[in-house]
Amino acid sequence: MEWYYYFSAFWTGAFLTNAIPHFVNGISGNSFPTPFAKPHGKGLSSPTLNVLWALFNLVAGYLLCRISGISPQDNRSLISFFAGIALVSILLSKRFANKDKA
Repeated sequence: MEWYYYFSAFWTGAFLTNAIPHFVNGISGNSFPTPFAKPHGKGLSSPTLNVLWALFNLVAGYLLCRISGISPQDNRSLISFFAGIALVSILLSKRFANKDKA
């Protein structure tokens, strides 16, 4: 496979991982930071906006998944996919650790 398939696999994991906190907070009725908040990425956005942002991330992740051809038979695509999940999970945990503090 070409390098860009692995690049797409990485971003598939990143987008799908980013969808989770926004979707969970949105359907739970909780405000949560999004890139559209004021200040950007720090203020809280409405639950509805979080659900919409999560759905965008899910669609982007799905489309990238189709492009990347992630397959259990291709270990490198799985490693790229899980690397995207791991990196975004760690970054999000650090980014949102203090979201409730003023």
